[in-house]
Amino acid sequence: MLIKEFRVTLPLTVEEYQVAQLYSVAEASKNNTGGGEGIEVLKNEPFTDYPLLGGKYSSGQYTYKIYHLASKVPAFIRILLPKNSLEIHEEAWNAYPYCKTVITNPGYMKDNFVIMIESFHIGDVGNQHNVHELPPDKLKIREIVHIDIANDPIASADYKEDEDPTKFKSQKTGRGPLVGKEWKNNVQPVMTCYKLVTCEFRWFGLQTRVEGFIQKAERRLFTNFHRQVFCWIDRWYGLTMEDIRAIEDNTKEELDRVRNFSLLLTNLAALGLTSHESTVN
Repeated sequence: MLIKEFRVTLPLTVEEYQVAQLYSVAEASKNNTGGGEGIEVLKNEPFTDYPLLGGKYSSGQYTYKIYHLASKVPAFIRILLPKNSLEIHEEAWNAYPYCKTVITNPGYMKDNFVIMIESFHIGDVGNQHNVHELPPDKLKIREIVHIDIANDPIASADYKEDEDPTKFKSQKTGRGPLVGKEWKNNVQPVMTCYKLVTCEFRWFGLQTRVEGFIQKAERRLFTNFHRQVFCWIDRWYGLTMEDIRAIEDNTKEELDRVRNFSLLLTNLAALGLTSHESTVN
């Protein structure tokens, strides 16, 4: 088991981040669907009486998604697993400002593969000791990783100039660019996402390698995603939660349409049909 707590500080309020995150998740979902793969949203509905963080939170929004992303799975895992076992299931309980996400592979790995992400959003610069109330045994092995969306290095393939916090300035809010190593101590508003990632992959001979890969992938995801959250501020600023729910509904319909159409074309290609034969005029 590996436990890392990623702390991502942003020049937003906690209330703004709720809208920003949901908007950005919907946009990112559309960018990751196609070719018969992608994200399938099965449920997006309110929940009650589900205790989180020791019962401090118990109601909010529940989502259940399936990720059909075989091509995104590392090659050394794809070799070992049957092709039809590469669906990843995600359940999330969003009781903002606290959220819990559980990622599993019930079709093949079952209880041997679990990633749990617990997120707590607090109006500070990321210096609290134990917001997730970990017991001593887990606190002892927890590693804290501070993510700086402005200064942390990112892969050249991930870089986009219009999503660079050191160059972006919001027209609606005047925030940015984020300059210098101490920018988080010089901005208002400010808040931090405390994201506790617990990862278990119980497979003899691969556990350490896979758990390490997962934590590295989570860091890359959190870094790139939150660079987008800030640099997309002029897209989501001023939206209400009613606006967000409408965007989510529209996104679900679009995801289903794109994924199903791409899957149809893939199946037609497998049958030997050419592209012009499978085109609908």
